Amino acid sequence: MSLTLYGAPRTRVSMPRWYLEEKGIAHELVMLDLAAQEHRQPPYRAINPFGKLPALVDDGFQAPDGGPLKLFESGAILQHLEDHHSGEDRTAAERSLTSQWLLFANATLAIALFVPSNREREFPRLMEELNRQLGSGGPLVGNRWGAADCAVSAYLAYLPMFFPQEDLTPYPAVQELITATQHRPAYRRVMGLD
Repeated sequence: MSLTLYGAPRTRVSMPRWYLEEKGIAHELVMLDLAAQEHRQPPYRAINPFGKLPALVDDGFQAPDGGPLKLFESGAILQHLEDHHSGEDRTAAERSLTSQWLLFANATLAIALFVPSNREREFPRLMEELNRQLGSGGPLVGNRWGAADCAVSAYLAYLPMFFPQEDLTPYPAVQELITATQHRPAYRRVMGLD
């Protein structure tokens, strides 16, 4: 059985890469050349017909067409990795809560951070609630770091990179999570910080 993760610099591949590194899950990483349009060519479009990155091929699972399972969308990839490769038992409720946080991160939080009109409207309200949710200092789901923490933390850690002018002092729990994320060895390796 093998996992092949496809990505490119400046794509959401950093999230599943970080998760794989944190959990020590063996995988092959294939980085595509966006400038050469490799993600638009037939070999990759056979994996993700939309030509977006990241994508995952898991030959340990059979797809309905009889071939290996091919997944796109970072949230779906993270959910699959946690459910089938982390080696950690999760209850049905924990899996559902993880789905909730993955959808929140990739839809609500990403849009609030990166769509300018939404940032003005949504950012303060979301940060206030995230600050409250993160105040306990524990994982978002269950009692161990998982896919939900990976997705939410990754987006929050983008804040100082893309928006260094953003004042986060009203959100100490968010600031603490960003700092903790930036110090995680697996995160540092994936982001090229070491």
